[in-house]
Amino acid sequence: MHSSDEFACVLKELRSRKGLSQQQLAEQMLVSRSAVSMWELGTRLPDINMLDRLSACLGVESHILLDAIRGAANEIVNIIVVEDVPALLRGSIVMIQDVAPAASIAGFESGAEALAYARSSRVSIAFLDIEIDEEMNGLELARRLLDVHPYTNIIYLTNFAEYMTQAIYDHCSGYILKPLTRERVRHELANLRFPIRGLTYEKTNQPADCR
Repeated sequence: MHSSDEFACVLKELRSRKGLSQQQLAEQMLVSRSAVSMWELGTRLPDINMLDRLSACLGVESHILLDAIRGAANEIVNIIVVEDVPALLRGSIVMIQDVAPAASIAGFESGAEALAYARSSRVSIAFLDIEIDEEMNGLELARRLLDVHPYTNIIYLTNFAEYMTQAIYDHCSGYILKPLTRERVRHELANLRFPIRGLTYEKTNQPADCR
């Protein structure tokens, strides 16, 4: 994915989350609608001096847009796992690391810890248990992670099938019913909602299980 393509995806996602049409964003930016359209098609990038204005219109930090323009070719792929059972957390980290050895993987037992980490490090993929704590369950954590960076791939890892409808409504990248398997990790990494340039992982010709 070229930097213009990555920026186009991020911009379209942010604009949609803000509830703005291309015309409305163009009016706030004092540019033509065709300019916004070309940004979202990836055929043109905005001038770097316009990023502060664009980030203000979209309600995000300017570094999010700047990161998208720069691309992620030389960045480490950051993956987080949030699970409140320590043994399951450790096992999930080991399994994901086996499949994607070049990725940087961090584990957390609470949503607050994971969110604090995401505010300082760009998270590309988040494997989230749903019933983690009363203050912030996995669904709410996902929404907050996407507020920090809308390009994060959310993959739920849970014992409960009843949250699947809400997860699909929220446009998650994947939904895994425990136990986690290496085949399912491979399947999810191969079918991310937001493909990640530079992500390498162990591939297999075997079909993924349905769990």
